[in-house]
Amino acid sequence: MTPSVRPIALVTGASAGIGTELARVLAADHDLILTARRSEQLQSLAEELTRVHGATCHIFPADLAEPTAPRQLFDSITALGRPVEVLVNNAGFGDLGPFASADLEKLLRMIQVNVTALTELTGLFLPGMLARKQGRILNVGSVAGFQPGPFMAVYYATKAYANSFTEALHSELRGSGVTVTALCPGPVATEFAAVAGMQSSRGFTLGQRITARSVAEAGVRAMRKGQRMVVPGLQNRLMLFLERFAPRGLVIRVVKWMMRRR
Repeated sequence: MTPSVRPIALVTGASAGIGTELARVLAADHDLILTARRSEQLQSLAEELTRVHGATCHIFPADLAEPTAPRQLFDSITALGRPVEVLVNNAGFGDLGPFASADLEKLLRMIQVNVTALTELTGLFLPGMLARKQGRILNVGSVAGFQPGPFMAVYYATKAYANSFTEALHSELRGSGVTVTALCPGPVATEFAAVAGMQSSRGFTLGQRITARSVAEAGVRAMRKGQRMVVPGLQNRLMLFLERFAPRGLVIRVVKWMMRRR
């Protein structure tokens, strides 16, 4: 059997939502490494991508909330003997409610997934990309990362980190053959809201909610072009533009109103 010559992409959080759609978009011309906590969903997705796109898929179930998981994942992938040419740091989750009464352990797991694992995986795979003078990294941030978010204080802060970290790396790596892109969606119709307890918040029930597929397509397009950042959805881009001219205190009050449960 002739070995696959397609580049290989690693997608974290591939079992649902934007992660699944990113894998589907990439499968058109990539082989895939899929990782998430839920192995059954990964297996089903892998079978689909092989059937529909002819993609070779490798499954590595992992819980990136565990501090040792990123290194273990990297070591397992290295053992395959195939270089990762596209890294998609999509895994992440949120939680809605006042910080003072939140489950602190859950919030610390959120930081581990949304910030620490994203940083560690980038740090582990980037040197190989630089040595080969080619590679692309797509980090899933959020429009939430452009302002503080009362009632989702930690989640908004983690996405501020993801956005800022990605923009800084994009500048550092200019001319290296490696690009880093931030994908910053707004509310998306996925299971994220259920996990975060957001279904009843104004921020989720009001305004535009675009599909996970359109977000994934926008992200992959921007990544392939080597763009620094992409914000899918005209309403989201307009909101961020107008926010530049509003007093910071007003922006925070509006976000607080949006994050309250109805």
